[in-house]
Amino acid sequence: MNSSRGTLFAAAVLAFAAPVAGSGRALAAPPAAPAASSAPVAAPAAPVAAPAAAPDPQVLVGPVTREQVEAAVPAWVQAGVEAKPDVAAARALVGVAPGAEVTVLLGTWCSDSRREISRLWKAFDEIGATSGGGAGGGLPFTLTYIGVDEAKREPAAAVAAAGVKYVPTLIVRRDGREVGRIVESSPHGVEVDLLALLGGKAAGLLTANPKLTVAGSAPPSAAPPPQP
Repeated sequence: MNSSRGTLFAAAVLAFAAPVAGSGRALAAPPAAPAASSAPVAAPAAPVAAPAAAPDPQVLVGPVTREQVEAAVPAWVQAGVEAKPDVAAARALVGVAPGAEVTVLLGTWCSDSRREISRLWKAFDEIGATSGGGAGGGLPFTLTYIGVDEAKREPAAAVAAAGVKYVPTLIVRRDGREVGRIVESSPHGVEVDLLALLGGKAAGLLTANPKLTVAGSAPPSAAPPPQP
């Protein structure tokens, strides 16, 4: 019985193998597993920082002159052409007591600064004075101009010393002591109010903005703001 079973098993094996052998093709081996890579995995690239924004050429910060302001922002020139200052008050500026110092903090980007300071420069033009004043400029007082950035934070030393919250701010000093200031918008015309402060007919805060109070502007300072 065992012998016949072995014979039958051998015959079955030969019958299965015959077609494969006749085809001339060998049985394919199973695909090999991919080899593990030994190379280190590269770290993701660091994000590229965006380039810093270029400063706005129309925003001048620090000591400035009329010529620099008008060259940077031509709209100031047109504002001066359209301004109509009080010429009588402008002429009276020549007769005030000498020695006062006027510090003008302005924003070249600011419409209030453009309106007020361009009008003041037009008043000086009407009497043949220069924007810087002084003995050589046809005025018995001097004027210094400081450009402030849009956040009103720079130049930090000058802004902090003057307590600037609004521009323009014109500060009049005599003997190192603040007499008064014109802030944002002049109530009677900038040349008229400047004359009042320089001539001793007004003191303290002068503004046409009803929201501003002495508390909202800096109190008079004994020392001029340091130059940046």
